[in-house]
Order: sequence, then structure tokens, then C-alpha cells
Amino acid sequence: MTRTIRKAVFPVAGLGSRFLPVTKASPKEMLPVVDKPLIQYAVEEAAAAGITDMIFVTGRNKRAIEDHFDRVHELESELTAKGKSDLLELVRGVLPAGCRCIYIRQAEPLGLGHAVLCAQPVVGDEPFAVLLADDLIDAEPPVMRSMCERFAAEDCTLLGVEDVPRANTASYGIVIPADANAAVTAITGIVEKPEPAAAPSTLAVVGRYVLTPAIFALLADARPGRGGEIQLTDAIAGLLARERVLAQRLHGRRYDCGSKLGYLKASVEFGVRHPETGAEFRRYLAQRE
Repeated sequence: MTRTIRKAVFPVAGLGSRFLPVTKASPKEMLPVVDKPLIQYAVEEAAAAGITDMIFVTGRNKRAIEDHFDRVHELESELTAKGKSDLLELVRGVLPAGCRCIYIRQAEPLGLGHAVLCAQPVVGDEPFAVLLADDLIDAEPPVMRSMCERFAAEDCTLLGVEDVPRANTASYGIVIPADANAAVTAITGIVEKPEPAAAPSTLAVVGRYVLTPAIFALLADARPGRGGEIQLTDAIAGLLARERVLAQRLHGRRYDCGSKLGYLKASVEFGVRHPETGAEFRRYLAQRE
């Protein structure tokens, strides 16, 4: 097995119902935080980890994602003619250098586990990353780079985790850690969205994974779990009987951009740091207070 992670899977087929009506015709992953869509932040994080193959598992109404990472020669020609070299460089840099995009269609919305399984023909027998664009993580170094470095040392599945309020455990996969306080710890179990009273811990999996290819056989044999979907959490629970699985606490700050409040918080925090409008935006916010 290669220790270098070259491929990342981005499950982007979800309906984005929490952001209706804007997501009726536009992918939630294309929601902008200031001037860059969520999916671009995730791709840039993967590229910063040395990943070159960006695998998007898409569904209906997701064509905008493909268009975003494609070349637009008419736009580039117009920017060149007008001497707007800074904007031209910005447009050409949407897809990080050395990366390529691969698109796979998920025909039915059968859950995160099924979306990951759809990527098997491209991933093959290599370890790979999974990034959920809803989770925008502001961290230095980038979280996926840290996880890939840890994988190179440990050679096993890694789950990105953070502590969440016990009242929120029903929104996450919750792990059973060997050492709840360690930065990296083995886990002995994982439960999909337990109610607070039944949650074995408050350590939640939050949208970053490095998985070994052994997960595919478990996903292929999986039966529908919570919500009638193929759950990645259930397959990871099965993987524990075969392989070591580690939980790695994520550094930096995570914004749950799958929720309106989390998205608004990210927009404000990234907005006040933006080199073009940050200073004026900070003054505006101060005046409102």
C-alpha cells in the first residue's frame, strides 16, 4: 500500500435543503464565503496536502461545480485584452496547479457511504481522503496536510474529530476513544448520531477522513442504516474489527457551513480578513455595535 495520499473524494450530490430556495438550482457547495465558493476552499486544502486527483461525486444540478473548475477561454481572452492580469491570474488559479478533476455521478441520494463507494472505480486500491465542503476549517497548517502526514507515519484510517456540546451529538458520528484527551487516539467504536443521553463521548467526526481501500468492501455489503441511507459511520465500525482506526483532533476553527448560522459566521470571519474589503468591513461592523 502506498503511504502517499494522491486522491481526494468530495461528496457533492446532496440536495442542500437547509439553504432553500437558493440551492433549488445552485449547488450548496458553490455558496461563496466572500468571493470563493466552499468547494474551492476544500480543493485548496486537499492540494496543500499534496493531493492531485480531485474526485467529485455529483448529482443533478451540480454542473456549476464542473464549470467552476473548468477553463473559460472567452473570459480569459477578455481579461487579457483589457490588461486585467490580476483577475486573469485569479481565474486561472481556481484549480491548483498540478491537479485534475474527475467527476462521478451518484444516481440516487443513498447517503455519504454510498457516495464514497461511487468513487471506488477511480480510487482503486489506494488510501484516499474524503473532504466534506460543508465543513470549512480555518487552520494553519491546513488540516488535511496534517492528516496526510499522520497517515504516512501510522498507515491506518484516520478520522478528523473535535469536541461538540453533548446536546449536539445527534448531528454527528461519535467515536469511543481510548484516550479522550489525546491529540491522536485509537478508537474502539463509533456510533452514528446518538441521542445525547446515549452518546459514548462528545468526540465527533467532522468532515475529514483518510481511509484505506478496505472500506469499499464494507460499504458494498452495507445495509441501509439511519435514515435509510448507506452510512459511512457503519462501515467504519465494521473496519474496526479488521484494522486499527485513529481519531485525530483537528486544529484551527471549523465553521459548519451546512447551517445558516455557521455559514454566516464564516462569512464574517473571512470577510474581516479579506485583503480587499476587510478594513472597511471591520469599520462597518464596529459602527453597527
